[in-house]
Amino acid sequence: MDEELTKLKAVGTWDVVKRPEGINVIDSKWVFRIKKNAAGEIQKYKARLVAQDFTQVHSVDYFETFAPVAKLTSIRTILAIAARNNWPIDAFDFVSAYLNGELEDGEEIYMEGPPGCKRDDDDEDLVLKLKKALYGLKQGGRKWYDTLCRFLAELRMNRAESDHRVFFGKFLGAILVLAIHVDDCTVTGSSQSGIDEFKKQVKEKFEITDLGPISWLLGIKITRDRDARTLGLSQQSYIESILRRFNFEDLKPAATPIDPSVQHSKKQSPITALEIAYMKQVPYREAIGSLMYAAVGTRPDIAFAVSMLAQFMENPGRTHWESVKRVFRYLLGTKTLELVYGGMSKGLEGYTDADGASQEHRHAITGYAFLIDGGAVSWSSRKQELVTLSTTEAEYVASSQAAREAVWLRRFIGEVFRPLAEPTPLFCDNKSAIALTENENYHAHTKHIDIHFHFIRFVVQQGKLCLIYCPTDNMAADTLTKALPSIKAKHFAKALGLSV
Repeated sequence: MDEELTKLKAVGTWDVVKRPEGINVIDSKWVFRIKKNAAGEIQKYKARLVAQDFTQVHSVDYFETFAPVAKLTSIRTILAIAARNNWPIDAFDFVSAYLNGELEDGEEIYMEGPPGCKRDDDDEDLVLKLKKALYGLKQGGRKWYDTLCRFLAELRMNRAESDHRVFFGKFLGAILVLAIHVDDCTVTGSSQSGIDEFKKQVKEKFEITDLGPISWLLGIKITRDRDARTLGLSQQSYIESILRRFNFEDLKPAATPIDPSVQHSKKQSPITALEIAYMKQVPYREAIGSLMYAAVGTRPDIAFAVSMLAQFMENPGRTHWESVKRVFRYLLGTKTLELVYGGMSKGLEGYTDADGASQEHRHAITGYAFLIDGGAVSWSSRKQELVTLSTTEAEYVASSQAAREAVWLRRFIGEVFRPLAEPTPLFCDNKSAIALTENENYHAHTKHIDIHFHFIRFVVQQGKLCLIYCPTDNMAADTLTKALPSIKAKHFAKALGLSV
């Protein structure tokens, strides 16, 4: 706490002034956190003074609040391409990043003093007038983002329009790509000297912690084999932490994330007072929330299970809770799996699939995955927004949704690296759906489909996508649409790039 207060006073975060009359004064609090490294070991203890933003008043204490962060898909794509080109990848973070954001002249924010700090009796009428965007302020992230954008523009770094937290440019004649997630930065480029020069110029403006070659990012461990040009992403430490949190370390490992023989429905939700009382003691929401970060981070093999079980968070039953525990059991047995890029040269390719109306809500499930050099960089498992009338229609809608992601990925890669000259192959296991993208011969059967699902036809005609038939046995996206037996689950997990 003393270190934090010393740092705040050193950068001139506030002025001590008399308490003004008729002005909203927001509260403050201390937040404590134990930071760990890639091995799960304690790295440092952190105390941070934050403003309590719920006491701020809109149009009085703040206006604009939105601040983007780099998408995980963008970060994975950058890492995969850097591994393919054998580029160096470094990491650094900004020290007290939000304190670099200046409040504008028209923004007058007053805050109570830090709780727990000794004050004199005659200081009761004194408050802190903020000059910096302290952590916790609603506009804090926005002010930091604006400050960083202005600085990077001075360094002639271009902001990617497809992801506003990714910047690219040239240093010492070398390509440089920067992805920023609040204050955690990943930088790669075609030469180490260009990266070093960039970090040197950043240090002249901001205080940063240079972490050297990347090994840890957002709770994800990153390992590289420069000779083989491979890169692996692992959340083993995170998985072990959530297993400890819910006391699941002694469970028996499971071979699959979800049992194919179990049907889930709202009829399994508790009805009697005894069942409702029992389920109130079960941390169902917390468990689903913990699983979600693994599902969107490095584990596409559990994406369907987590997405499907999240539908019952409002009123989960015992059957749903047992299925959640099964996902944890599966992670317990597969926590060493890594999402690996490299080892093969396949470029960008996609897989799309749809499950029929097998669930209670009768909406088909769309699953798609896009891979670079054998590892998934983008995937999704979600319920379709309409009830389709046939398997062909469900597959067609799924292909259209996958096409939108493909267009964004192509634009991102083309903007940051270089445009893709060839159409991106999108594998689909339904020949009728592929035929629908090429012509309107089946108009009588498709005239009820909303126009925005026909988007894929225009993408194919423009030469951005090329739909290719893929047998179901080789459809990697199959695991994103339904529960599969053990052999298939392992096969498709490997097809998405997961390996030890």
